[in-house]
Amino acid sequence: MPELRRLSTRDPAFRDQLDALLAFEGIADPQVVSTVQEILEAVRRRGDAAVLEYTRRLDGLEVADAAELEIPAGRLTEALGRIPDVQREALERAAARIRAYAEHQRLEPWEYTEADGTRLGQQVRALDRAGLYVPGGKAAYPSSVLMNAVPAKVAGVPELIMVVPAPRGELNDLVLAAAAIAGVDRSYRIGGAQAVAALAYGTQTIPAVDKIVGPGNVYVALAKRQVFGRVGIDMVAGPSEILVICDGQTDPAWIAADLFSQAEHDEDAQAILVSPEPGFLDQVAAAMDALLAEMPRAEIIGTSLRSRGALIAVRDLEEAMEIANLIAPEHLELSVADAQRWVPHIRHAGAIFVGRYTAEALGDYCAGPNHVLPTSRTARFSSPLGVYDFQKRSSLIDCSPEGAARLGRTASVLARGEGLVAHARSAEYRSGE
Repeated sequence: MPELRRLSTRDPAFRDQLDALLAFEGIADPQVVSTVQEILEAVRRRGDAAVLEYTRRLDGLEVADAAELEIPAGRLTEALGRIPDVQREALERAAARIRAYAEHQRLEPWEYTEADGTRLGQQVRALDRAGLYVPGGKAAYPSSVLMNAVPAKVAGVPELIMVVPAPRGELNDLVLAAAAIAGVDRSYRIGGAQAVAALAYGTQTIPAVDKIVGPGNVYVALAKRQVFGRVGIDMVAGPSEILVICDGQTDPAWIAADLFSQAEHDEDAQAILVSPEPGFLDQVAAAMDALLAEMPRAEIIGTSLRSRGALIAVRDLEEAMEIANLIAPEHLELSVADAQRWVPHIRHAGAIFVGRYTAEALGDYCAGPNHVLPTSRTARFSSPLGVYDFQKRSSLIDCSPEGAARLGRTASVLARGEGLVAHARSAEYRSGE
């Protein structure tokens, strides 16, 4: 087990050390930027032909016609019937919990009427079409299908299109089964920046969508960033993060496993433990030493912890909460006594896991709240993915004659103050002036 970085808030250089720990350059490789721009432009100009070219070159999938990229709906239901019962039941239970939580998020229209009869309000409509990117290749992520597709369907999106890479034509049954359970309408076996481009611009075969959601590699993340404005996106996500605050009374092995659960995602993931008990930090470090050999992804975990992990000693839990708000983590575990007491102290976190028995991994799969969360300190101003990301709002203004006269006088004064005479005259005509 690599030696973890040790920090202490008593160290005068702590803030500089923390800033260095949290720094992450993200998408900066000029070659990646150039490649993504090339792919986006090719798909925008040449449509299906470019999609087929890059799918053949990057995924090793050779098809003669773009129509062959579409996955028949029957293939999804076949996969649902083919997977073991225990996996199907787990997917269905997780989907039901995600759906139940999402039902509470649905925005509703509202309006009110003023004394003169003027009505003001808000209309809510679902997006017409959304695109869901699902990672493929090295690993399968059926949980990502559920977390992205279920809220879209609860929001009322009539057409949800899934794209998933199929290296050398291989598709994962768990992913397809999850798509069947979640209600995905159409799916295509394409991935990478070319899939994002196809969803953003549309091709002869693949329809353009209004919003693209779902995680992917650096090429996918950069492509989503570049097409933003043409379409909406959920977020440009960075590496996974976990911050655990512990009072020293939780089993050290539990905390070690919690830290590993995010470190095993990739080498850039970040796992941090904060505690007012220095001896407990030592116990967790020892537990990690003992557990690491049992982990199939031990090399990734070790690299992640060595490069971006840390054990932080604080004076007390109040200071631990302050550190949490500075870090604004994607996942925050409050593994402390009377954990609910500390929840109001947290201002910035993607998801808060309350109490010793609430492992972050439950949120990844089946607790109900979404696992698509803001990373890289963006929890300071961003929120988890939800039903509201697939709905849009329109303002409603319905003036009575009396309201038009009253508001017209105010608008006229303000418009003339801005030198916009046509605005003023437009309001004045209806106010009788």
